[in-house]
Amino acid sequence: MKDVIYGWWLPPDISTHGAGIDQLIFYIHIFMFTLFFGWGVFFLYTLYRFRERPGHTATYEAKHFTFSTYLEAAVLGIELVLLFALAMPITLQAKTPPAEKDAFTVRIVAQQFAWNIHYPGPDGKFGRTEEKLVNEAAGNPIGLDRTDPDAKDDVVTINDFHFPVKTKILVKLSSKDVIHSFFIPVLRVKHDSVPGMVVPVWFEATQTGQFEIACAQLCGNSHYRMRGSLTVETPETYTAWMADQQKELNPEVAQ
Repeated sequence: MKDVIYGWWLPPDISTHGAGIDQLIFYIHIFMFTLFFGWGVFFLYTLYRFRERPGHTATYEAKHFTFSTYLEAAVLGIELVLLFALAMPITLQAKTPPAEKDAFTVRIVAQQFAWNIHYPGPDGKFGRTEEKLVNEAAGNPIGLDRTDPDAKDDVVTINDFHFPVKTKILVKLSSKDVIHSFFIPVLRVKHDSVPGMVVPVWFEATQTGQFEIACAQLCGNSHYRMRGSLTVETPETYTAWMADQQKELNPEVAQ
């Protein structure tokens, strides 16, 4: 896997909703810097203006300063604009998954310390999984029941995620053990995987390439090893890759 050079600014953006997220981050940081600089200047001014001097006596009478009231109201107004005009729309867009019929759906099961990716195969149906069938030594980390007709063409990879470009991807995210955090920086995607829950995560890549999947939640002593490879391919390349997986799985179902 070729490493993406992130540099000093945000990672490369290959997501359809990445521009909106980056814009929100940019405006929030500008606002934070403005507040930091403004309050810093005010603090230095008060230190100088109200310093101890001969002939001056402190007064303890409360005084009302209208300028500070207007300033605080302006800060509140900007925060409301950031929240309702920028944060909420992009959050709704990024968090609202498409219907399964309109998306390429995969299951990702996190565990210490790997990402198990479950593809439904050419028939588009996921095979049945059972906890008692989990056998990592035999190459079945998710307990896929190969006797189920829907499971015969299913593909399971470990730390190797492939999908076609310019396609809505719907991930059904879950965990086998502890809380993990599914993180793809270039797609502006980060979501916790919680034991006992299946949560939908969606995204759409705008360009092909090879990138990184990381775990953004400290999940154990070997957390640093929980790193996967993401390959965004053209539809034709993905179809060829899936055909290769089918040949390895069972030559009779290869297409």
